[in-house]
Amino acid sequence: MQRKASAVWKGGLKDGKGSVSSNSGVLSNTPYSFTTRFENAPGTNPEELIAAAHAACFSMALSVQLGAANLTPESISTNATLTMEKLESGWTITAVHLDVVGKVPNADAAAFQKAAENAKAGCPVSKVLRANITMDARLG
Repeated sequence: MQRKASAVWKGGLKDGKGSVSSNSGVLSNTPYSFTTRFENAPGTNPEELIAAAHAACFSMALSVQLGAANLTPESISTNATLTMEKLESGWTITAVHLDVVGKVPNADAAAFQKAAENAKAGCPVSKVLRANITMDARLG
């Protein structure tokens, strides 16, 4: 299985502009720039897209783990907060924190926590990140 996306950048770092697209069409020449990445201007940036991918991947991984415990989630809501810091080696994604709330009929807190920990470890996006990944997971 392969997934594809592309980016085009024109100009210098601070005055340039870029766009990102995905083969699915969900992203289609979506603009990004220095200000959307480093100055919180409206628009997307690579780190926001990684956080979104991590939240989506983790939610599906948790559904799998719950299913293995014969539990079916009504809903799993995951917010991913990515931290990027300027280190001596340059800008680095240093951490991702997952805030997870699951509505899971017949689940107890211990079973949910175990499934969440397994999902955090097994999520393909978690595996690709070298950041410190933390999590608060609770039934809602």
